[in-house]
Amino acid sequence: MKRYLVLAFLLSSGLLAHAVDSDTAVVRHHFRYLSPSGQFLDVVEQAVSDARVTLTDILRDSLLFVPDIYIVNNPTRFRELVGSAFPDWGAAAALPYRNVIVIKSPAHFNLGKSLAELVKHEYAHLALAHRLGAGRAPRWLDEGVAMYTSAEWGWQQNLSMSRAMIFRSTVPLYEIERLNSFPAGQAQTAYSESYLAVKYLLDTYEIESFIVLLDQLKSHRSPEAALEVAIGANYREFNKEFFNYLTTRYNWVSVFVDTYFLWIFLALVVFVGFMLQFRKRRKFYRKWEEEEQYQSTDFDYGDPDNPEQVDDEDKPWS
Repeated sequence: MKRYLVLAFLLSSGLLAHAVDSDTAVVRHHFRYLSPSGQFLDVVEQAVSDARVTLTDILRDSLLFVPDIYIVNNPTRFRELVGSAFPDWGAAAALPYRNVIVIKSPAHFNLGKSLAELVKHEYAHLALAHRLGAGRAPRWLDEGVAMYTSAEWGWQQNLSMSRAMIFRSTVPLYEIERLNSFPAGQAQTAYSESYLAVKYLLDTYEIESFIVLLDQLKSHRSPEAALEVAIGANYREFNKEFFNYLTTRYNWVSVFVDTYFLWIFLALVVFVGFMLQFRKRRKFYRKWEEEEQYQSTDFDYGDPDNPEQVDDEDKPWS
């Protein structure tokens, strides 16, 4: 009898633990949210809405798909959903073939980025896959569109890219296909290059050429052939053109400018603080000196028995 009680207890405990970790689904118009708790639902919904605005503009697509977005609380559940081949440094994953996004919960993991950025980034992967249908984007284009959508760029990325160019630690665009095998530092450089390559395409060749590129990829053209139709340059020519741009944009001068102005700003803050403190003290001392003019400290008490007389034969007072 005791064995049955113990077995029943273990089974009930396992079921209870599974119930605690199980995902509760919340359906929205553009996605289905699955999480043990709904605490991040509003953030996810706003991020999806913002991403769709950017993606509709640059992809020229209706985005009529409804992905499952998982927010997971533990590494085991994350591995179950994304597989064991996913790199350890990853905080989120998009699985276009399953129409799924999986993100580690910011309540349980240090993500290094905001949840909104991660949602936009991964949603962009699914949107690009939907736009291309059975076609396939090169990895740099895929990651570049995702970073462009999530606006993951700032002065830190600028400085990091400058260092990569100076120390020649950049990665040719066609080698970014192996991104998942890169260590974290090299992966960050590859992400930055991908973003800059997409931005360069949009800024230099404008949206019309970008749409031609997508249409060519959708028609199962290779990246080489698709680029040549879209911009008149093959893969290696575009790679060379792009890295020539990076050389002029990110170099020793840009590193100096970024760090120079940062230190100048900090020096100005310290200098202004010192001058204000000095001025305050000077004003205080000046006021002190003015008060001393009316309160002399040079006293002569004379004769204490006859205070109105002085010991001076030439000036008798009486």
